[in-house]
Parts: sequence; C-alpha cells; structure tokens
Amino acid sequence: MNAIQTDQAPAAIGPYSQAVSHNGLLFISGQLGIDPATGELPDGTEAQTRQALNNLLAILQAAGLGPSNVLKATIYVENMVDFALVNRLYAEVFQPPYPAREVIQAARLPKDGLVEISAIAAE
Repeated sequence: MNAIQTDQAPAAIGPYSQAVSHNGLLFISGQLGIDPATGELPDGTEAQTRQALNNLLAILQAAGLGPSNVLKATIYVENMVDFALVNRLYAEVFQPPYPAREVIQAARLPKDGLVEISAIAAE
C-alpha cells in the first residue's frame, strides 16, 4: 500500500491519507470543498462542489491519473435539494462512460461542509 499526498488538495483533517494505492487501485478519501491555500470552506454548495472536485482531481493528478480513471464515486450532500446542481457540476468533470456512483444525503458532514466526494480509480 502506498499513500498519495499532494499540497494541491487539503491535508487530511484526521488519521487518514488523502489517497492510497494498492494492487492497481487508488482509493481517494472523501474530499470536502476546502480550499487548500486557505484551509477554509467557500460559501455555498456550488463553490464547495467545484472545490471538492478540484481537490479530487489534484489527488488523481498526484497519482498520475485523471477523471477517466475513476471507476466509482460517492457523493454526500447536506441537502438533496442540491442534487441537480451537484449533478451538473459533476458532469463537467466526468465524461461518458461515467463512473458508477451514488449520492447520499448526510445529516452533517465534517467542518459543516455541504458536499463531500470520494472515489475509487484504476491505475
């Protein structure tokens, strides 16, 4: 198992790695919309979703991968009312054939974030 780390995505806020690779798979921990430069969450679901996706892309890039390598994504949203917005932004990053995915409404996310996205990619 190899840990992947980049300063282009926020540092882990707990005892976990940004991502780990094992046997040709990359497991990316849930990414909030935290700006890695400031350590802060921007206001609003759109800004947080864009930043969470950017954080995910930065980790993929650090592993030498891109969006087309993602096999599965999991998205947690604070409010399912934001599903259409998150879906639209997600589709700006991922192209057909889309990764497998689920979207789950969570009662509360770390740091009171509005969106969190994790992924599994093939190396």
